[in-house]
Amino acid sequence: MFKNALIYRITQWEPPTQAEIERRLEAARFAACAPSQPEAAGWVEPRGEKHGALLESVGGQLILQLCSESKPVPSGVVKQQLEALLDRIEADTGRRPKGKAKRELKEQVVHELLPRAFPKRSATWVWLDLQAKLVLVGATGTKKTDAVVTRLVELFGALRLEPLQTALSPATAMAAWLSDKEAPRGFSIDRECELKQPDSEKAAVRYARHTLEIDEVGEHIKQGKLPTQLALTWNGRVSFVLTEGLALKRIKLLDVVLEGSGQGDADGGFDADVAITTGELRGLLPDLIEALGGPLQTAAPAAVAA
Repeated sequence: MFKNALIYRITQWEPPTQAEIERRLEAARFAACAPSQPEAAGWVEPRGEKHGALLESVGGQLILQLCSESKPVPSGVVKQQLEALLDRIEADTGRRPKGKAKRELKEQVVHELLPRAFPKRSATWVWLDLQAKLVLVGATGTKKTDAVVTRLVELFGALRLEPLQTALSPATAMAAWLSDKEAPRGFSIDRECELKQPDSEKAAVRYARHTLEIDEVGEHIKQGKLPTQLALTWNGRVSFVLTEGLALKRIKLLDVVLEGSGQGDADGGFDADVAITTGELRGLLPDLIEALGGPLQTAAPAAVAA
């Protein structure tokens, strides 16, 4: 369910009534792009059932899914059409449009090409753990996660979120684990890592399918390189890649978790998938936060603005 995740803390929430949440969700239900519309976004049914519920609660865990659609027009086609248009105008008037006039013509070309562009869709999972006061967004890109956070604030009203921060930065902690050749309690270091020099040159070293318990890795760290990504496994149950921005990438539940998971239920396995995924991550996240020195304590946390 979650292949990637960025974690947010709930710093304030005054939840609307269930009826109000359903009304707001229905008003923000996904609708595909109109012919001349470049992009669209809205909430879809997590179970994938048409006209079904847009908010699911499984074992007290709230699950949403945001669908985004865009109609990218190839830049090469835009350039070709624009140049042809500019040539015609120059032939007719003796002057070639520049500056603002050229930008307006480019917008006109894009608008005319949009109805013929092929739409691209993507879906982003959202999990709200009210007990732990955490929200997981199933993406790592800033643009996508910011868009999801904005829509969550619009949906739930007086909801304030801030990216999870820990006392130790992931880069500092990962450097210590690699230098000491010892993973934190409950974790093991896997065979993938990236280290970068934090200067203008950004010199990088990458290890793939390679043991990291070697002196060479420690030497790179002594020379000033810092880990930006490190593959880890938690309790032999969940593997993932931790980034310097505290994002989790390539999350994978291992076989020991999936055995006897109850697939094939009447509901298509959705409830089982949610229960298993959230159950494992609810164990992993506290241990990861502890390994990073615990949550960063601030006097007045700054909330993410919608």
